[in-house]
Amino acid sequence: MPKFLFTSIFSRFNCVISLRLLALSLGFLIAVASGHAEDVLRIPYSSDIGTLDPDNGFEVAGLTALDSVYEGLVKYETGSTKIVGSLAKNWEISGDGLVYTFHLVNGVRFHDDTALNADAVVTSFKRRRDGGFVQNYTLANMADIAAPDGSTVVITLHHAQPSFMDSLASPWGPKIISPTALSDHAGGDRATAWLTDHAVGTGPFKLAEFKRGERYVLERNEDYWGAKPSFGKVELPVIPDIGQQILKLKAGEIDGVPANFPFAQLGNLPADLEITSAPSMTQYEAFIRPGSPLDDAEVRKAVLTAINPILWASDAFGQYAHVSKSLYPNVMLDPGQPVQFPTDLEAAKSAIAKRGPVTISIGLYSANPSYGRIADLMIAELSLIGVQATSHIMPPGAAYAMKGDPAAPDMLLIIASPDAAHPDNQAKAFFTKDAPLNLYGSALPEADAVVAEGASTADIATRNALYEKAGKMYFDAGYFIPLVDVDDVVVHRRGLKDLGLRPVFPRGSIDFSSVRR
Repeated sequence: MPKFLFTSIFSRFNCVISLRLLALSLGFLIAVASGHAEDVLRIPYSSDIGTLDPDNGFEVAGLTALDSVYEGLVKYETGSTKIVGSLAKNWEISGDGLVYTFHLVNGVRFHDDTALNADAVVTSFKRRRDGGFVQNYTLANMADIAAPDGSTVVITLHHAQPSFMDSLASPWGPKIISPTALSDHAGGDRATAWLTDHAVGTGPFKLAEFKRGERYVLERNEDYWGAKPSFGKVELPVIPDIGQQILKLKAGEIDGVPANFPFAQLGNLPADLEITSAPSMTQYEAFIRPGSPLDDAEVRKAVLTAINPILWASDAFGQYAHVSKSLYPNVMLDPGQPVQFPTDLEAAKSAIAKRGPVTISIGLYSANPSYGRIADLMIAELSLIGVQATSHIMPPGAAYAMKGDPAAPDMLLIIASPDAAHPDNQAKAFFTKDAPLNLYGSALPEADAVVAEGASTADIATRNALYEKAGKMYFDAGYFIPLVDVDDVVVHRRGLKDLGLRPVFPRGSIDFSSVRR
Protein backbone atom coordinates (compact mmCIF):
# COMPACT_ATOMS: atom_id res chain seq x y z
CA MET A 1 0.00 0.00 0.00
CA PRO A 2 1.42 3.40 -0.93
CA LYS A 3 2.51 5.42 2.08
CA PHE A 4 0.32 8.38 1.22
CA LEU A 5 -2.76 6.12 1.04
CA PHE A 6 -2.01 4.52 4.42
CA THR A 7 -1.52 7.95 5.95
CA SER A 8 -4.81 9.16 4.51
CA ILE A 9 -6.75 6.16 5.84
CA PHE A 10 -5.11 6.49 9.26
CA SER A 11 -5.96 10.20 9.40
CA ARG A 12 -9.60 9.54 8.50
CA PHE A 13 -9.77 6.82 11.17
CA ASN A 14 -8.42 9.25 13.78
CA CYS A 15 -10.86 11.88 12.64
CA VAL A 16 -13.83 9.51 12.99
CA ILE A 17 -12.68 8.42 16.45
CA SER A 18 -12.18 12.05 17.48
CA LEU A 19 -15.62 13.04 16.26
CA ARG A 20 -17.21 10.14 18.12
CA LEU A 21 -15.36 11.04 21.30
CA LEU A 22 -16.44 14.65 20.89
CA ALA A 23 -20.04 13.60 20.44
CA LEU A 24 -19.88 11.38 23.50
CA SER A 25 -18.33 14.21 25.51
CA LEU A 26 -20.95 16.69 24.38
CA GLY A 27 -23.69 14.20 25.17
CA PHE A 28 -22.24 13.69 28.63
CA LEU A 29 -22.03 17.42 29.25
CA ILE A 30 -25.59 17.95 28.03
CA ALA A 31 -26.80 15.13 30.27
CA VAL A 32 -24.97 16.61 33.26
CA ALA A 33 -26.33 20.09 32.52
CA SER A 34 -29.83 18.67 32.13
CA GLY A 35 -29.42 16.79 35.39
CA HIS A 36 -28.38 19.97 37.15
CA ALA A 37 -31.37 21.82 35.66
CA GLU A 38 -33.71 19.07 36.82
CA ASP A 39 -32.29 19.44 40.33
CA VAL A 40 -33.08 23.18 40.52
CA LEU A 41 -36.51 24.67 41.18
CA ARG A 42 -36.92 28.30 40.06
CA ILE A 43 -39.86 30.21 41.57
CA PRO A 44 -40.09 34.04 41.43
CA TYR A 45 -40.92 36.38 44.26
CA SER A 46 -43.17 39.32 43.38
CA SER A 47 -41.71 41.49 46.14
CA ASP A 48 -38.58 41.54 48.20
CA ILE A 49 -38.00 39.82 51.52
CA GLY A 50 -38.17 42.25 54.43
CA THR A 51 -36.48 40.03 57.00
CA LEU A 52 -35.81 36.36 57.61
CA ASP A 53 -36.02 36.87 61.37
CA PRO A 54 -39.05 34.66 62.14
CA ASP A 55 -39.93 36.74 65.22
CA ASN A 56 -39.56 40.25 63.88
CA GLY A 57 -41.58 40.49 60.71
CA PHE A 58 -44.85 39.50 59.11
CA GLU A 59 -43.35 38.13 55.92
CA VAL A 60 -45.60 37.36 53.01
CA ALA A 61 -43.12 37.57 50.15
CA GLY A 62 -40.44 35.52 51.86
CA LEU A 63 -42.66 33.18 53.83
CA THR A 64 -41.88 30.12 51.70
CA ALA A 65 -38.15 30.63 52.21
CA LEU A 66 -38.56 31.24 55.93
CA ASP A 67 -40.73 28.14 56.36
CA SER A 68 -38.25 26.05 54.38
CA VAL A 69 -35.39 26.98 56.67
CA TYR A 70 -37.15 27.05 60.05
CA GLU A 71 -39.58 24.71 61.78
CA GLY A 72 -41.92 25.01 64.74
CA LEU A 73 -43.29 22.48 67.18
CA VAL A 74 -46.41 21.83 65.07
CA LYS A 75 -47.77 22.76 61.65
CA TYR A 76 -50.86 22.51 59.45
CA GLU A 77 -51.10 19.38 57.33
CA THR A 78 -50.84 19.97 53.59
CA GLY A 79 -54.20 20.80 52.05
CA SER A 80 -56.07 21.11 55.35
CA THR A 81 -56.35 22.90 58.67
CA LYS A 82 -55.50 19.78 60.68
CA ILE A 83 -52.64 20.33 63.13
CA VAL A 84 -49.85 17.74 63.01
CA GLY A 85 -46.46 17.42 64.63
CA SER A 86 -43.27 18.98 63.31
CA LEU A 87 -40.40 19.20 65.80
CA ALA A 88 -42.83 17.88 68.41
CA LYS A 89 -43.76 14.25 67.71
CA ASN A 90 -46.70 14.35 70.15
CA TRP A 91 -48.18 16.41 72.97
CA GLU A 92 -50.72 16.49 75.79
CA ILE A 93 -53.02 19.27 77.00
CA SER A 94 -54.16 19.39 80.62
CA GLY A 95 -57.85 19.12 81.43
CA ASP A 96 -58.07 22.77 82.41
CA GLY A 97 -56.44 23.85 79.12
CA LEU A 98 -53.56 25.62 80.85
CA VAL A 99 -50.60 23.24 80.46
CA TYR A 100 -49.23 21.97 77.13
CA THR A 101 -46.53 19.27 77.21
CA PHE A 102 -44.58 18.65 73.99
CA HIS A 103 -42.26 15.70 73.31
CA LEU A 104 -39.54 16.48 70.76
CA VAL A 105 -38.37 14.43 67.79
CA ASN A 106 -35.01 12.76 68.49
CA GLY A 107 -31.82 13.29 66.50
CA VAL A 108 -32.60 16.72 65.03
CA ARG A 109 -29.72 19.12 64.39
CA PHE A 110 -29.65 22.77 63.33
CA HIS A 111 -27.88 23.83 60.16
CA ASP A 112 -24.83 24.84 62.23
CA ASP A 113 -24.73 21.28 63.70
CA THR A 114 -26.08 22.35 67.10
CA ALA A 115 -28.33 19.63 68.52
CA LEU A 116 -32.00 20.42 69.03
CA ASN A 117 -33.10 20.01 72.64
CA ALA A 118 -35.78 21.38 74.93
CA ASP A 119 -33.58 24.26 76.07
CA ALA A 120 -33.29 25.45 72.47
CA VAL A 121 -37.09 25.60 72.25
CA VAL A 122 -37.27 27.53 75.54
CA THR A 123 -34.68 30.03 74.27
CA SER A 124 -36.54 30.66 71.02
CA PHE A 125 -39.96 30.99 72.65
CA LYS A 126 -38.69 33.40 75.28
CA ARG A 127 -36.94 35.47 72.60
CA ARG A 128 -40.23 35.88 70.75
CA ARG A 129 -42.32 36.62 73.83
CA ASP A 130 -39.90 38.97 75.62
CA GLY A 131 -37.99 40.65 72.80
CA GLY A 132 -40.55 43.29 71.84
CA PHE A 133 -40.81 41.78 68.38
CA VAL A 134 -43.61 42.08 65.80
CA GLN A 135 -44.73 38.50 66.39
CA ASN A 136 -44.73 38.53 70.20
CA TYR A 137 -48.55 38.62 70.27
CA THR A 138 -48.62 34.92 69.32
CA LEU A 139 -47.15 34.09 72.75
CA ALA A 140 -48.75 36.87 74.80
CA ASN A 141 -50.71 34.30 76.81
CA MET A 142 -47.65 32.18 77.65
CA ALA A 143 -47.03 32.51 81.39
CA ASP A 144 -44.12 30.09 81.59
CA ILE A 145 -42.07 27.66 79.53
CA ALA A 146 -39.78 25.01 80.99
CA ALA A 147 -37.60 22.07 79.97
CA PRO A 148 -37.93 19.33 82.59
CA ASP A 149 -35.60 17.17 80.47
CA GLY A 150 -33.79 17.37 77.14
CA SER A 151 -36.72 16.20 75.03
CA THR A 152 -39.73 17.68 76.86
CA VAL A 153 -41.11 21.21 76.75
CA VAL A 154 -43.88 22.36 79.08
CA ILE A 155 -45.81 25.56 78.34
CA THR A 156 -48.18 27.08 80.91
CA LEU A 157 -50.75 29.69 79.88
CA HIS A 158 -52.15 32.58 81.89
CA HIS A 159 -55.66 31.47 80.94
CA ALA A 160 -57.20 28.76 78.79
CA GLN A 161 -56.86 29.53 75.08
CA PRO A 162 -58.40 26.93 72.75
CA SER A 163 -56.79 28.72 69.77
CA PHE A 164 -53.26 28.28 71.19
CA MET A 165 -52.34 25.27 69.04
CA ASP A 166 -53.46 27.18 65.94
CA SER A 167 -51.17 30.04 66.96
CA LEU A 168 -48.28 27.57 67.14
CA ALA A 169 -49.19 25.97 63.80
CA SER A 170 -49.61 29.30 61.99
CA PRO A 171 -47.19 29.97 59.11
CA TRP A 172 -46.07 32.92 61.23
CA GLY A 173 -46.04 30.92 64.46
CA PRO A 174 -42.97 30.46 66.69
CA LYS A 175 -39.96 28.91 64.96
CA ILE A 176 -36.97 27.34 66.64
CA ILE A 177 -33.68 29.17 65.98
CA SER A 178 -30.24 27.76 66.71
CA PRO A 179 -29.30 28.87 70.24
CA THR A 180 -25.66 28.93 69.14
CA ALA A 181 -26.47 31.43 66.39
CA LEU A 182 -28.51 33.54 68.80
CA SER A 183 -25.64 33.59 71.29
CA ASP A 184 -22.85 34.19 68.77
CA HIS A 185 -24.67 37.09 67.10
CA ALA A 186 -26.62 38.49 70.03
CA GLY A 187 -25.08 41.97 69.91
CA GLY A 188 -27.35 44.42 71.65
CA ASP A 189 -30.48 43.45 69.72
CA ARG A 190 -30.98 39.72 70.39
CA ALA A 191 -29.39 38.95 66.99
CA THR A 192 -32.12 40.87 65.15
CA ALA A 193 -29.79 42.58 62.67
CA TRP A 194 -27.91 39.38 61.88
CA LEU A 195 -31.08 37.33 61.41
CA THR A 196 -32.44 39.82 58.90
CA ASP A 197 -30.34 38.23 56.16
CA HIS A 198 -29.08 35.03 57.83
CA ALA A 199 -30.98 31.95 58.96
CA VAL A 200 -30.08 28.92 61.05
CA GLY A 201 -32.96 26.53 61.59
CA THR A 202 -33.64 22.81 61.39
CA GLY A 203 -35.61 22.87 58.13
CA PRO A 204 -35.22 20.82 54.94
CA PHE A 205 -33.34 23.68 53.24
CA LYS A 206 -30.46 25.93 54.21
CA LEU A 207 -30.11 29.57 53.19
CA ALA A 208 -27.28 29.63 50.63
CA GLU A 209 -27.55 33.11 49.11
CA PHE A 210 -29.21 36.37 50.12
CA LYS A 211 -29.03 39.17 47.52
CA ARG A 212 -31.59 41.75 48.51
CA GLY A 213 -33.69 42.92 45.60
CA GLU A 214 -32.15 40.35 43.26
CA ARG A 215 -32.51 36.74 44.31
CA TYR A 216 -32.35 34.21 47.12
CA VAL A 217 -31.08 30.66 46.97
CA LEU A 218 -31.87 27.68 49.19
CA GLU A 219 -29.89 24.45 49.20
CA ARG A 220 -31.09 21.06 50.36
CA ASN A 221 -30.18 20.17 53.92
CA GLU A 222 -28.48 16.82 53.32
CA ASP A 223 -28.60 16.06 57.05
CA TYR A 224 -32.31 16.80 57.42
CA TRP A 225 -34.04 14.61 60.00
CA GLY A 226 -37.17 14.09 57.89
CA ALA A 227 -37.91 13.20 54.28
CA LYS A 228 -35.32 14.75 51.95
CA PRO A 229 -36.57 17.31 49.40
CA SER A 230 -36.55 16.25 45.76
CA PHE A 231 -34.79 19.42 44.60
CA GLY A 232 -31.20 20.13 45.60
CA LYS A 233 -31.54 23.86 45.07
CA VAL A 234 -34.35 26.43 44.99
CA GLU A 235 -33.68 29.73 43.22
CA LEU A 236 -35.97 32.64 44.11
CA PRO A 237 -35.42 35.60 41.76
CA VAL A 238 -37.19 38.86 42.61
CA ILE A 239 -39.46 39.70 39.63
CA PRO A 240 -42.08 42.27 40.68
CA ASP A 241 -43.87 42.51 37.32
CA ILE A 242 -46.35 39.70 36.71
CA GLY A 243 -46.00 40.18 32.96
CA GLN A 244 -42.28 39.51 33.20
CA GLN A 245 -42.93 36.42 35.29
CA ILE A 246 -45.28 35.07 32.64
CA LEU A 247 -42.80 35.76 29.84
CA LYS A 248 -40.00 34.02 31.73
CA LEU A 249 -42.25 31.05 32.48
CA LYS A 250 -43.16 30.65 28.81
CA ALA A 251 -39.47 30.98 27.87
CA GLY A 252 -38.51 28.24 30.31
CA GLU A 253 -36.45 30.56 32.52
CA ILE A 254 -38.55 29.87 35.64
CA ASP A 255 -40.69 26.91 36.65
CA GLY A 256 -43.88 28.59 37.85
CA VAL A 257 -45.86 31.73 38.51
CA PRO A 258 -47.03 31.13 42.07
CA ALA A 259 -49.73 33.80 42.33
CA ASN A 260 -51.61 36.56 40.48
CA PHE A 261 -51.60 34.92 37.05
CA PRO A 262 -54.52 36.70 35.31
CA PHE A 263 -57.62 34.56 35.70
CA ALA A 264 -58.82 35.54 32.22
CA GLN A 265 -55.74 33.88 30.71
CA LEU A 266 -55.99 30.57 32.53
CA GLY A 267 -58.07 28.98 29.79
CA ASN A 268 -55.47 29.59 27.07
CA LEU A 269 -52.21 28.21 28.46
CA PRO A 270 -49.51 26.72 26.21
CA ALA A 271 -49.35 22.92 26.15
CA ASP A 272 -46.21 22.81 28.29
CA LEU A 273 -47.90 24.65 31.19
CA GLU A 274 -50.52 23.44 33.64
CA ILE A 275 -52.45 24.56 36.72
CA THR A 276 -52.43 23.32 40.29
CA SER A 277 -55.25 24.75 42.42
CA ALA A 278 -56.38 24.19 46.00
CA PRO A 279 -58.80 25.72 48.52
CA SER A 280 -57.51 28.87 50.20
CA MET A 281 -58.42 31.23 53.02
CA THR A 282 -58.08 34.17 50.65
CA GLN A 283 -61.41 35.88 51.28
CA TYR A 284 -62.39 39.15 49.63
CA GLU A 285 -64.62 41.33 51.81
CA ALA A 286 -66.14 44.80 51.74
CA PHE A 287 -65.67 46.93 54.86
CA ILE A 288 -68.27 49.70 55.21
CA ARG A 289 -67.52 53.16 56.63
CA PRO A 290 -69.78 54.30 59.48
CA GLY A 291 -71.61 57.39 58.26
CA SER A 292 -71.72 56.24 54.64
CA PRO A 293 -74.95 56.10 52.58
CA LEU A 294 -75.13 52.42 53.55
CA ASP A 295 -76.12 53.40 57.09
CA ASP A 296 -79.63 53.67 55.66
CA ALA A 297 -80.97 50.10 55.95
CA GLU A 298 -82.98 50.34 52.70
CA VAL A 299 -80.03 51.71 50.73
CA ARG A 300 -77.81 49.00 52.18
CA LYS A 301 -80.30 46.32 51.21
CA ALA A 302 -80.43 47.68 47.67
CA VAL A 303 -76.64 47.86 47.42
CA LEU A 304 -76.29 44.30 48.73
CA THR A 305 -78.75 43.19 46.06
CA ALA A 306 -76.54 44.70 43.36
CA ILE A 307 -73.16 43.52 44.68
CA ASN A 308 -74.34 39.96 45.38
CA PRO A 309 -71.22 37.93 44.42
CA ILE A 310 -73.37 35.32 42.68
CA LEU A 311 -73.79 37.92 39.92
CA TRP A 312 -70.09 38.46 39.20
CA ALA A 313 -67.83 35.88 40.91
CA SER A 314 -67.35 33.67 37.85
CA ASP A 315 -66.68 36.70 35.62
CA ALA A 316 -63.90 37.80 37.95
CA PHE A 317 -62.30 34.46 38.82
CA GLY A 318 -63.79 31.78 36.58
CA GLN A 319 -64.13 28.42 38.31
CA TYR A 320 -61.69 29.42 41.06
CA ALA A 321 -64.06 31.58 43.14
CA HIS A 322 -66.59 30.38 45.71
CA VAL A 323 -69.21 32.66 47.21
CA SER A 324 -68.33 33.23 50.87
CA LYS A 325 -70.80 31.61 53.25
CA SER A 326 -69.94 33.81 56.22
CA LEU A 327 -67.43 36.35 57.50
CA TYR A 328 -65.02 33.45 57.98
CA PRO A 329 -63.28 31.63 55.11
CA ASN A 330 -65.24 28.60 53.94
CA VAL A 331 -62.29 26.31 54.73
CA MET A 332 -62.30 27.54 58.33
CA LEU A 333 -66.00 27.42 59.15
CA ASP A 334 -68.96 25.85 57.37
CA PRO A 335 -71.96 27.78 58.77
CA GLY A 336 -75.30 26.20 59.47
CA GLN A 337 -77.03 29.20 57.91
CA PRO A 338 -74.92 31.00 55.28
CA VAL A 339 -75.38 34.76 54.95
CA GLN A 340 -78.04 35.69 52.43
CA PHE A 341 -77.91 38.57 49.96
CA PRO A 342 -81.26 40.02 48.82
CA THR A 343 -82.09 39.22 45.19
CA ASP A 344 -85.03 41.46 44.17
CA LEU A 345 -83.46 43.91 41.71
CA GLU A 346 -86.74 45.72 41.03
CA ALA A 347 -87.20 46.41 44.73
CA ALA A 348 -83.60 47.65 44.87
CA LYS A 349 -84.23 50.05 41.97
CA SER A 350 -87.36 51.35 43.68
CA ALA A 351 -85.57 51.91 46.99
CA ILE A 352 -82.80 53.92 45.34
CA ALA A 353 -85.26 55.94 43.27
CA LYS A 354 -87.16 56.96 46.42
CA ARG A 355 -84.02 58.27 48.11
CA GLY A 356 -82.79 60.42 45.25
CA PRO A 357 -79.24 60.25 43.92
CA VAL A 358 -77.04 57.73 45.78
CA THR A 359 -73.31 57.76 45.19
CA ILE A 360 -70.73 55.38 46.65
CA SER A 361 -66.95 55.54 46.61
CA ILE A 362 -65.04 52.26 46.69
CA GLY A 363 -61.47 52.12 47.94
CA LEU A 364 -59.19 49.33 46.70
CA TYR A 365 -56.75 48.17 49.36
CA SER A 366 -53.93 47.81 46.82
CA ALA A 367 -53.18 47.75 43.11
CA ASN A 368 -53.78 43.99 43.00
CA PRO A 369 -55.65 43.58 39.66
CA SER A 370 -58.34 41.43 41.28
CA TYR A 371 -59.55 44.40 43.34
CA GLY A 372 -60.05 46.47 40.21
CA ARG A 373 -61.83 43.63 38.44
CA ILE A 374 -64.24 43.12 41.36
CA ALA A 375 -64.87 46.86 41.64
CA ASP A 376 -65.61 47.22 37.92
CA LEU A 377 -68.11 44.39 38.02
CA MET A 378 -69.83 45.71 41.14
CA ILE A 379 -69.97 49.25 39.72
CA ALA A 380 -71.69 47.88 36.61
CA GLU A 381 -74.26 46.04 38.74
CA LEU A 382 -74.82 49.08 40.97
CA SER A 383 -75.53 51.24 37.92
CA LEU A 384 -78.43 48.95 37.05
CA ILE A 385 -80.25 49.97 40.23
CA GLY A 386 -79.40 53.66 39.89
CA VAL A 387 -76.39 53.90 42.22
CA GLN A 388 -73.42 55.87 40.92
CA ALA A 389 -70.20 54.27 42.16
CA THR A 390 -66.55 55.02 41.58
CA SER A 391 -63.37 53.25 42.68
CA HIS A 392 -59.77 54.21 43.31
CA ILE A 393 -56.62 52.48 44.51
CA MET A 394 -55.66 53.51 48.03
CA PRO A 395 -52.11 54.88 48.46
CA PRO A 396 -49.83 52.49 50.38
CA GLY A 397 -50.71 52.57 54.07
CA ALA A 398 -53.71 54.86 53.59
CA ALA A 399 -56.20 52.18 54.66
CA TYR A 400 -54.68 52.25 58.15
CA ALA A 401 -55.55 55.92 58.64
CA MET A 402 -59.26 55.81 57.85
CA LYS A 403 -60.76 55.67 61.36
CA GLY A 404 -62.91 58.74 61.91
CA ASP A 405 -62.06 60.20 58.51
CA PRO A 406 -65.28 61.38 56.79
CA ALA A 407 -63.39 61.57 53.48
CA ALA A 408 -62.49 57.87 53.60
CA PRO A 409 -64.17 55.73 50.91
CA ASP A 410 -67.65 54.47 51.72
CA MET A 411 -66.54 50.92 51.05
CA LEU A 412 -63.11 49.26 51.17
CA LEU A 413 -62.35 46.11 49.18
CA ILE A 414 -59.79 44.06 51.07
CA ILE A 415 -58.55 40.50 51.43
CA ALA A 416 -59.47 39.58 55.01
CA SER A 417 -57.44 36.43 55.55
CA PRO A 418 -56.41 35.30 59.04
CA ASP A 419 -52.96 34.16 60.17
CA ALA A 420 -54.28 30.87 61.59
CA ALA A 421 -57.26 28.57 61.08
CA HIS A 422 -59.14 29.28 64.32
CA PRO A 423 -62.15 31.65 63.98
CA ASP A 424 -60.80 33.73 66.85
CA ASN A 425 -57.82 34.68 64.70
CA GLN A 426 -60.24 36.04 62.12
CA ALA A 427 -62.62 37.84 64.45
CA LYS A 428 -60.01 39.49 66.63
CA ALA A 429 -57.91 40.55 63.66
CA PHE A 430 -60.72 42.22 61.69
CA PHE A 431 -64.11 42.52 63.42
CA THR A 432 -63.98 43.28 67.14
CA LYS A 433 -63.73 46.87 68.33
CA ASP A 434 -59.99 46.76 69.08
CA ALA A 435 -59.03 44.45 66.20
CA PRO A 436 -55.88 45.83 64.51
CA LEU A 437 -57.43 45.46 61.04
CA ASN A 438 -60.86 46.84 61.90
CA LEU A 439 -59.86 49.69 59.62
CA TYR A 440 -62.97 51.86 60.08
CA GLY A 441 -63.14 51.27 63.84
CA SER A 442 -66.64 49.82 63.70
CA ALA A 443 -67.99 48.74 67.09
CA LEU A 444 -70.73 46.25 67.95
CA PRO A 445 -70.29 45.32 71.65
CA GLU A 446 -72.98 42.64 71.66
CA ALA A 447 -71.24 40.78 68.82
CA ASP A 448 -67.84 41.22 70.50
CA ALA A 449 -69.28 39.55 73.61
CA VAL A 450 -70.27 36.51 71.54
CA VAL A 451 -66.75 36.36 70.10
CA ALA A 452 -65.33 36.43 73.63
CA GLU A 453 -67.57 33.50 74.56
CA GLY A 454 -66.40 31.59 71.51
CA ALA A 455 -62.77 32.25 72.38
CA SER A 456 -63.12 30.32 75.64
CA THR A 457 -65.07 27.40 74.16
CA ALA A 458 -63.16 24.20 73.41
CA ASP A 459 -65.98 22.20 71.82
CA ILE A 460 -65.64 22.86 68.09
CA ALA A 461 -69.32 22.66 67.15
CA THR A 462 -70.36 24.99 69.96
CA ARG A 463 -67.46 27.31 69.22
CA ASN A 464 -68.29 27.54 65.52
CA ALA A 465 -71.94 28.28 66.25
CA LEU A 466 -70.91 31.21 68.44
CA TYR A 467 -68.53 32.68 65.85
CA GLU A 468 -71.16 32.19 63.14
CA LYS A 469 -73.66 34.08 65.30
CA ALA A 470 -71.25 36.97 65.87
CA GLY A 471 -70.40 37.11 62.17
CA LYS A 472 -74.06 37.33 61.24
CA MET A 473 -74.47 40.21 63.71
CA TYR A 474 -71.59 42.17 62.11
CA PHE A 475 -73.06 41.48 58.66
CA ASP A 476 -76.60 42.50 59.62
CA ALA A 477 -75.23 45.73 61.11
CA GLY A 478 -73.68 46.50 57.73
CA TYR A 479 -70.08 46.69 58.96
CA PHE A 480 -68.44 43.81 57.09
CA ILE A 481 -69.68 42.12 53.90
CA PRO A 482 -68.20 38.74 52.85
CA LEU A 483 -67.86 38.34 49.09
CA VAL A 484 -65.81 35.45 47.65
CA ASP A 485 -63.20 32.91 48.69
CA VAL A 486 -60.63 32.49 45.91
CA ASP A 487 -58.63 29.33 45.34
CA ASP A 488 -54.86 29.09 45.45
CA VAL A 489 -53.90 28.89 41.74
CA VAL A 490 -50.33 28.17 40.60
CA VAL A 491 -49.37 28.05 36.91
CA HIS A 492 -46.26 25.97 36.35
CA ARG A 493 -44.31 23.86 33.92
CA ARG A 494 -46.00 20.57 33.10
CA GLY A 495 -44.79 17.73 35.27
CA LEU A 496 -44.36 19.50 38.61
CA LYS A 497 -46.21 17.54 41.30
CA ASP A 498 -47.03 17.74 45.01
CA LEU A 499 -46.81 21.52 45.40
CA GLY A 500 -47.98 21.21 48.99
CA LEU A 501 -50.38 24.17 48.94
CA ARG A 502 -51.87 24.92 52.35
CA PRO A 503 -55.09 26.93 52.97
CA VAL A 504 -53.74 29.18 55.73
CA PHE A 505 -50.67 30.24 53.77
CA PRO A 506 -50.82 33.17 51.33
CA ARG A 507 -51.71 32.07 47.82
CA GLY A 508 -48.77 30.67 45.87
CA SER A 509 -46.90 29.39 48.93
CA ILE A 510 -45.37 26.28 47.38
CA ASP A 511 -43.87 23.81 49.84
CA PHE A 512 -40.38 23.42 48.40
CA SER A 513 -39.77 20.31 50.49
CA SER A 514 -42.63 18.33 48.91
CA VAL A 515 -42.66 19.49 45.28
CA ARG A 516 -41.12 17.15 42.73
CA ARG A 517 -40.74 16.91 38.99
